Amino acid sequence: MLPGFTMLAFSCAIEALRVANRMAGHEIYRWEIAAESDEVACSNGVTIRATCDLDELERDDTVLVCGGLDVQRGSTRRMVNWLRREARRGAAMGGLCTGSYTLARAGLLDGKRATIHWEYHDSFAEEFEEVLLTKGIFAVDGGRMTTAGGTSSLDLMLQLIADAHGEDLANAVADQLIYSSIRTDQDTQRLSTPTRIGVRHPKLSSVIKAMEQAIEDPISPAVLAQDAGMSTRQLERLFRRYLNRSPKRYYMELRLGRARNLLMQTEMSVINVALACGFTSPSHFSKCYRSHYGTTPYRERGSHGARAAL
Repeated sequence: MLPGFTMLAFSCAIEALRVANRMAGHEIYRWEIAAESDEVACSNGVTIRATCDLDELERDDTVLVCGGLDVQRGSTRRMVNWLRREARRGAAMGGLCTGSYTLARAGLLDGKRATIHWEYHDSFAEEFEEVLLTKGIFAVDGGRMTTAGGTSSLDLMLQLIADAHGEDLANAVADQLIYSSIRTDQDTQRLSTPTRIGVRHPKLSSVIKAMEQAIEDPISPAVLAQDAGMSTRQLERLFRRYLNRSPKRYYMELRLGRARNLLMQTEMSVINVALACGFTSPSHFSKCYRSHYGTTPYRERGSHGARAAL
């Protein structure tokens, strides 16, 4: 467990194993709670007591790193070195929620398919280019397992239970947990664009999807409209009607949102963040950022550093 870990990701994993033991009628899984300190507080303030230190594991053990907020701070040198050591000894490795970041920092996901919570997707992709990042709710690639967080930990566990002990047991665990829709690694993390924005107009949804996929090299409204089979004026009317803003304004908010994630979650320079979000001029980026968030990118970065040190 890392400091600030996500309780839901942690409890979903543990409860699946507990119920599997109960449904099987005997102990098929056992677990220890490891941490760098005797107690670890999760992101909602609840404190969990560790049952062991970062000790040497058995060769057939599986390590699941559960992360949450400010995962960079929790990915200490000791933690990273311990993970590398246990991986060399043959332990399977998994990351729950942002625990994927810690595994990647240790170099344990290079060349592997992996996933992480969508909020960290952009910063993760910038920092770990060697990882084959997906947007699935979980990913399993050889001895590496990662989840997007939240209830996706349960989906991963049900998959592992099914692989080791059969689908009947996995389904029994799901039924016991009132989990009626088991997802696979082909399911994506976020709601569809129409559901997420509350708009089901197909052309508007396709334009927004194109915007989200072209943050670093923004596409002009005229080209977006042409690709969607409409005029620029029609596109303007659609955005005004459904989102109460112009396409240009909406696009800018998308780019600034990604920029804020990169500023808060990576050590990228402000200039590189600007370029990654389609701003060719640092001064223009700073002006737009201050207009939207009420502070400059430099101050945002500084205030985050101060909070992380607390």
